[in-house]
Amino acid sequence: MAIGDTGALCNYCGDDYLAVLTEIAHSEATQYSWQNALIAECDGQVAGAVVGYNGAQLQELRQGTLAIIRQRTGRVPTIVDETEAGEYYLDSLATLPHYRGLGVGAALIEAFCKRAFAEGAERVGLIVDVQNPAAERLYLASGFEPVAERTFFGHQMRHLQKQR
Repeated sequence: MAIGDTGALCNYCGDDYLAVLTEIAHSEATQYSWQNALIAECDGQVAGAVVGYNGAQLQELRQGTLAIIRQRTGRVPTIVDETEAGEYYLDSLATLPHYRGLGVGAALIEAFCKRAFAEGAERVGLIVDVQNPAAERLYLASGFEPVAERTFFGHQMRHLQKQR
């Protein structure tokens, strides 16, 4: 859901992308590992999730992610770096449709930033597609500010950061 582009998922993870992403999430030392996730629950049901990590760990975590993709698909996609050392990176955020508009996304962002700052980060960063103004409004309302623009997966993105 956070990626939102089935074509990109198939391009990078193959036609069985859900199984590949599930393996990545179940593994340790990957970008989308359960270790890097916070899950929101409402009345005992999963309502959404946020995934992120210290930007200094990007290459190490990406190696684990790409190793699984290579094993499952026989190829390794080329992906530009979306974060760097000195930034705790909010990689993905998703709220299940039934729970949208209830503050779940905002609560996940707040919990993620709190964790990042507790781990010593001075800033939290993310990229948001300029064609997703609702997501950008959510991040801006959560205290993020624009710092740059870049292209990622062929999309124009805005790089936002929140300072401690």
